[in-house]
This record gives sequence, C-alpha cells and structure tokens, in this order.
Amino acid sequence: MCRLSSTDIAPPAVHILQSFRSRAWWLLPTVVLAGFGEVLGWIAREWSHDQPLNDNAFLMQTVALILSPTPLVGALFITFGRMSARLGQRYSRLSPRLYSRVFLTCDIVALFIQAAGGGIAASTDNVKTSRMGSNIMLAGIVFQLVSLTVFSTLLVEYLVRRHQDRPFTRPTVDETEYARVSVDSLKGPSLRHQRSMLRLAIALCIGTMFLYIRAIYRTVELADGWTGKVIQTQSLFIVFDGVMVFSTMLILNICHPGLILRTPPEPQMQEETVPMYQA
Repeated sequence: MCRLSSTDIAPPAVHILQSFRSRAWWLLPTVVLAGFGEVLGWIAREWSHDQPLNDNAFLMQTVALILSPTPLVGALFITFGRMSARLGQRYSRLSPRLYSRVFLTCDIVALFIQAAGGGIAASTDNVKTSRMGSNIMLAGIVFQLVSLTVFSTLLVEYLVRRHQDRPFTRPTVDETEYARVSVDSLKGPSLRHQRSMLRLAIALCIGTMFLYIRAIYRTVELADGWTGKVIQTQSLFIVFDGVMVFSTMLILNICHPGLILRTPPEPQMQEETVPMYQA
C-alpha cells in the first residue's frame, strides 16, 4: 500500500499560495479543490486498506478519487480559453468564452454522472445495484474522455495554426497583440512573456495528456468490473491514476496559469508575425 506523504500534499498547498498571489480566484474551485479532494481520497484509501470491511472508508475513497480530477480538467479548459485570447483567437475554431462555456458544461455533466454512479455503487451490498452504479460511473468517465478528446484536438490544432501563422480569419486591429509582434520588438517584457506563454502551452499539453491517460485507465478499470484484475492491481492505480493527477498538479505549480496570465506584456503592433515557438 502506497502511503500518503507531505510531498503529496505540497502541490495543492502551494496552489493556494499561488492563487492568492496572482489573484486567480478561479483556481480555488478547480485546481485547489481537485488537489485536496485527491488528498482526502488517498487518506480514505489508506483507511480502507487498514479496515477493509469499513463501508464508509470504501465509499469515501471511491467517490473522492473518481470525482476529484474533474475540477482539474475544468482548470485546463479555462486556461486554454484565456491563453487563446492572449495569443490570438483568430487561430481558434471557438471563441475563448465559448471554450469555457462548452467544455466546462461537459465537465460538470461528467461530474454529476460520476457522482451519481459512485454514490450508488459504493452504498449498496446488492451486486446488481452496485454494477448499475459502476456502469453509470463508466458512462461519466467515457463522456469526460470524449470531451477531452475533442478538447485535445482543438488544442493541438490551435497551437499548430499559431505556430504556422494560419488564422481562420484575417487579423484586425482590435485583436490581441500577442499574435503580431515584430522581431525588433521582441525584447524585455515582451520576449519574457512570449516565452512564459510557450511554457504554459507546453504545460497545458502535458497536463491534458496525463489526464487523458488517467481517463483511459479509469474507463478500462470500470469496464473490467469491481472484481476485475485491473481494479485489484494497486500498481496500476498508483501509476495511471495517482501519478497522472499528481504530475498535472505539479506541472501547473511550475507553470502556474494565474501568474503567467496575470500581467500582459507591453504591446507593440508591427508588420511581421512571429510564430510562438520562435519566441
């Protein structure tokens, strides 16, 4: 049994400090909530391991570890919407506001489906009812996996178009200044901020990949059933659930979206467009 340590608690604790420092309050009900939900889930998992016949421990760890990463996924959606607004929304199929509305709605729907299924599965001794709850949870995970797939596709498409300077629409004067910075103006705050945005984009891609892997694992796990080999193999759970969520939390500590998106560089509109990856 893998025991919880202070290292596991550090990322969400640091996220609280970073959120207050950057005044990015939207990170509190997303990243911070997810982090402490994970901590609660792992505490309950240790409790359940020590007292395997305790239904409350099993219920707590099942529901907490199933639901907690969902707000973290929502944080990725919000971050990309705000990042695309800074880097140039003309490279995107959707507006920044629409990203948050569409994918956060999907995230909330997935959360409620998983919560309903987890509550049913963990609170009954009836095999058929438990299986029904498991299937409902599976539906929620699959729904989240589908939304993550669509989101990942749009994210990669945006970054490729931004790098190649292939917008969907012609640029206008009112659009964000980040997409049109001349080579001569790339110095001081502008250059530093361009590099920060690049780091955030990479962190967003890696975090999305980690949570995508976790969603695939959870899909396989629940499809295999409560008595299946996957759910009973502790090492698989640690690697493909615990490590994936922890790594996403950690990389958002390193490339904190609240701190990076807080202060825009001084804009300079020029003729030549510089791809983001050359900043």
